[in-house]
Amino acid sequence: MPDLPHIRPMQEADLAAVLAIQARCYAGDIPESAQAFLSKLQASPATCFVATRGQQLAGYLLALPVTPPDLPALDARHYRVPEQPDCLYLHDLAVDPAARSQGTGQRLIGQFWTTARQLALPRTLLIAIQGSAPFWARHGFCPEPATSAALYQKLASYGAGAQLMGACPLPD
Repeated sequence: MPDLPHIRPMQEADLAAVLAIQARCYAGDIPESAQAFLSKLQASPATCFVATRGQQLAGYLLALPVTPPDLPALDARHYRVPEQPDCLYLHDLAVDPAARSQGTGQRLIGQFWTTARQLALPRTLLIAIQGSAPFWARHGFCPEPATSAALYQKLASYGAGAQLMGACPLPD
């Protein structure tokens, strides 16, 4: 197995490479604009990460402190962290197809869990899209019901089959 990628905080200078990875990973209307990425990165730089191999970006993870049901909309051009967030929301993870099966996604998700513990927020959430719920289930997430009209509408904005997921409870 090749050396594991290095995980570091995302920087504004990474946005062109992040957008290129996004374009290689998502189909349809999912891609977000540079302005949407920049807004989220500026709102919470301590929860956004990239994976590198040498000088090349191999993947990224964008997470945001939130207060459900107020999750960031897809391609939201403006985002502000709430004053008292109670959840770390994994908004986006993408691994360059050339870097898959090399531990990149696993390392980024590991950084997400580390950050969630450091922030001591009581919940984690994500919206699984494009049939990715089984992937997220392998990484500690379980389906959660949309408990409000606002969450239901948010899910619908991510396309057919979007699934709200949260951290699975630990076994007793």
